[in-house]
Amino acid sequence: MFLNTTFVDMKGIVIKSTGKNYLVKVDNGIVFESILKGKFRIAGIKSTNPVVVGDKVEISNIKEKWVITELYTRKNYILRRSVNLSKKTHIIAANIDQAILMITLARPITTTSFIDRFLVAANAYDVDVILLFNKIDIIDDDAKKELELRKTYYQKIGYKCLKMSIVKDSMSDIKKIIKGKVNMIAGHSGVGKSTLINKLQPNLNILTQPISVAHNQGQHTTTFSQLHELEFGGSIIDTPGIKGFGLVSIERNNISNYFKEFFNLKSKCKFNNCIHKDEPNCAVKIALKEGEILESRYKNYLSMLNDDEDFFRKKD
Repeated sequence: MFLNTTFVDMKGIVIKSTGKNYLVKVDNGIVFESILKGKFRIAGIKSTNPVVVGDKVEISNIKEKWVITELYTRKNYILRRSVNLSKKTHIIAANIDQAILMITLARPITTTSFIDRFLVAANAYDVDVILLFNKIDIIDDDAKKELELRKTYYQKIGYKCLKMSIVKDSMSDIKKIIKGKVNMIAGHSGVGKSTLINKLQPNLNILTQPISVAHNQGQHTTTFSQLHELEFGGSIIDTPGIKGFGLVSIERNNISNYFKEFFNLKSKCKFNNCIHKDEPNCAVKIALKEGEILESRYKNYLSMLNDDEDFFRKKD
C-alpha cells in the first residue's frame, strides 16, 4: 500500500493563496502548486485561512500531489475580523517587514476610522506601517487641507507618510523605502494598489478597474493575495481591497496601548488602568482638550472600545 506514496520534504514560502490552492516557492526558486493537509482544517484554527501569503511552510509530495504539511512560526501578521463568517478571523498576510496602507481622500474616500483600525491591528502584531496618500492630483482645496492635517499628525506620532499621484509621479522615493523588504500593500478597492505595483514592476501587467461613478468606490480587481518579487530588490504582497476593518483578538483594555500618542501619555494618568474614557485626571483627555490629539483619533478609539465583545481576546 506504500508503493505509490513518495515523500519529498522541501521548505518554501507561500506566494499565492486562492482559498483552497496555494503556490509555494521553495528554496531553489521552483514554484509548486500545493494543497493544504487536512490537519490544518481540524486543528482548532478559527481563521478562515490558516495558511496565508508570506507563510514559511514545508511541502511534501504525497501520492503525486504537493501538500503543505508544516507551518512554521510567524514573526508577525495582520489580522482582521472575517466579514461573512461570525466569530472567525481573516489573516491578510504574514512575515511582513512593513505594510503600506494606501489612502485616498476622493474616489474612493478612506475614512479615519479605517486608517486607525488598521494601525491598531498592525501595531498589535508588530507590523510597521507606512501611510501613502494617493491621488493628490484630483482632490479639491478642502481635501488638500484635510490631507495635510492628517499627514502632519500621523508623522508627529511616529508614522512615515508619503503623498503623491501614482499615475504622474516618479517611483524613486517609494522604491527607496520598500527596497530589500517584504512589503504588504493594503487599502480600499480603487485606491491604486494595482496601479502602484504595475509602475514598480511594469512586466507584471496586473489588471486595474475604473472607479464606480455611481458609488464613488473601487471595483474589486485583485481577488486573492499574491507575493511579487521586485527586480530592484525586495517583494510586495498585493491584497484584495478591504471595505471595513474589524478588530479581533486584542484585549479591550489594551487598545489604547496601540495608539502611539495615548501610550506615551499613559504614565501621566491618575490611574494605572485608565482607559481614557470616564476616569478623572486622564492625560489623554487633557491632551485632547488642549488640541494635542486629533478629535477623530479619540472618537475612533471610543468606537473600538464599543466593538462586539465576542471579538476581543479573553484573558486567561
